[in-house]
Amino acid sequence: MASQAQTAQASVLVADDEESQRSGLAAMIRTWGYRVETAADGQEALEKLAEGTYDVLITDLMMPRMDGMELLRRMPQPAPPAIVLTAFGNLETALETIHELGAFWFLEKPIQSAALKLLLSRAAAQGKLREEAERLQRELQYKGALGELVGVCPAMQAVFSLIRQIAPSKAAALITGESGTGKELVARAIHSLSPRASGPFVAINCAALPEALMESELFGHEKGAFTGAVERRAGCFELAHRGTLLLDELAEMPIGTQAKLLRVLEDSRVRRLGGKTETEVDVRVLAATNRTLADAIRDGRLREDLYYRLNVFEIALPPLRERRGDLPSLIEALIGMLNRRHSARVTEVSADVMASFDRYGWPGNVRELRNVLERAVILAGEGAIQRQHLPPSFGGATNGAPAAPPDDPMTVRLSVGTTVDEAEKALILATLRHTKNNKTRAAEILGISLKTLFNKLKEYGSVTEAEATGG
Repeated sequence: MASQAQTAQASVLVADDEESQRSGLAAMIRTWGYRVETAADGQEALEKLAEGTYDVLITDLMMPRMDGMELLRRMPQPAPPAIVLTAFGNLETALETIHELGAFWFLEKPIQSAALKLLLSRAAAQGKLREEAERLQRELQYKGALGELVGVCPAMQAVFSLIRQIAPSKAAALITGESGTGKELVARAIHSLSPRASGPFVAINCAALPEALMESELFGHEKGAFTGAVERRAGCFELAHRGTLLLDELAEMPIGTQAKLLRVLEDSRVRRLGGKTETEVDVRVLAATNRTLADAIRDGRLREDLYYRLNVFEIALPPLRERRGDLPSLIEALIGMLNRRHSARVTEVSADVMASFDRYGWPGNVRELRNVLERAVILAGEGAIQRQHLPPSFGGATNGAPAAPPDDPMTVRLSVGTTVDEAEKALILATLRHTKNNKTRAAEILGISLKTLFNKLKEYGSVTEAEATGG
């Protein structure tokens, strides 16, 4: 039997259309240490179940508007254990309710207090066990997934931990990583775990807009502010009020716009183009980039003060080639999502496909994996994904031609969507492997100076400061 301390933590909802029966039951149950609320019929009980959490439901079978059986059918899941109260002659219905609808037990009226106390204790204990099981399940899920992000490797677990730590705050964060690693998913996870989750999430790609439109998109404009401004329009800051704004590809924002952005971040006030008044905004700003921002600052393409204003926290996403151990869980999650989207019944990837995936460099990262799997799920329809379901060019083959060996040091594979910086890095590192790390020979092959090569390797973290400066 539950102790007094245990029952004091349990809450009970009593649904009965007879006021005297309802209030009498509630008073008796409170003397046993439970917290009790009441409902006059099934409809009211259903509304309270939707609004709050209860450890046990006690409901009469026969009630107006909605009876006990309909209440059990429509309870939000996971539902609390239910004790059904039945009058003489309804015993068969009560047993049917237990069998078909999963009620915890039943009691005949008039209620025997000793029997109810025992059943209530056991039902409350079952409810607590269910809550604990759900908590453990959530913890298990957190170990491998967070929102739409999936990963069990130490690097991704560190990312998940940092997301959970910073989400409740208002602090800005800079999300870095190669294209396709999931930077927007990180931003959405931060938003969904924050107190702003019920507010808007707005993302703007700074590289996709011409300079002339960037300020209008960010800050909005008044009618007639410029040619084509035929009506007043709110910008991203106003649209994201009380929510989160993601500035994707931050380093591509025009330098003049950066100065205005910095002022908005400092004052939390925005003025539309052509406007005379300022509007106060409450926006959490996140930024993302696939570039090395130190270069952008040095080249004058990014304001240093803006960088420090946004880089309160940095979340660095590892490329897929550095987290190959996550491939099985990523594939499982993506196949499940794609099955639902395309009404397919694919169960797995074949052993040879998995081996190909494991050898491949994934320059497009998780985005490329998702695209490859989407094509394969559509073609396969059901069962296992086979080699013939992959794109003809996957792994380097084109038009059915044999692919080069995945580990061929003379081959550099790039997919559509790879940035120039990523392509340059892949070429430099492949050339170094070919020359067995002979940097002088590699620089000759690449047609660059040895100093330039050392500077590039310093950016990649492949050489020390002393080596880069010739020390």
